[in-house]
Amino acid sequence: MKKVSIFLAEGFEEVEALTPADLLMRAGAEVTLVSIGDKLEVAGSHGITFVADKLFSEMDFSDMDLLLLPGGMPGTLHLKEYEPLLELLKDFNGQGKMIAAICAAPTVLGKIGLLNGKKATCYPGCEDGLTGAETLTDRVVVDGNITTSRGVGTAISFGLSLIAQLYDQKKSDEIREEIVYGHGVSEA
Repeated sequence: MKKVSIFLAEGFEEVEALTPADLLMRAGAEVTLVSIGDKLEVAGSHGITFVADKLFSEMDFSDMDLLLLPGGMPGTLHLKEYEPLLELLKDFNGQGKMIAAICAAPTVLGKIGLLNGKKATCYPGCEDGLTGAETLTDRVVVDGNITTSRGVGTAISFGLSLIAQLYDQKKSDEIREEIVYGHGVSEA
């Protein structure tokens, strides 16, 4: 079973955490919502409070397959300030393990040098934080072990891309069909 940690900081974007979590669980992944604070309850940027599964300090990340950072403000700023997470991300990157970030959160990766020489995307207006990256405007950008995406409107595409990488394209396509994603719109 693939194991994923999604990091929650006060002010995270709810959709960018919950959508990939839901899709990855549908694919069979074990998803752990991890609070970087000192309590399990974490309020999102729109006032929805989540109860994380674990505190960062309680976690052993050695068997994780993917670390995922949702965006949102001020959640992204809190992620950037949390040194234990930054060290974990550097360690994972050094091992070539998967890291994903959406919306403003790719700037966390830029801050610690993980985007040097990589292609990446982010929420419009945050491009200056993608230090060292070639900035693209695609919905989802995969470059080696790092996947980045633009925001709430790309959260499903982001989640499906992560499924394709962790499992395979067939599994991603199965989930796409299950959630009726990508079908046309009919006007009456």
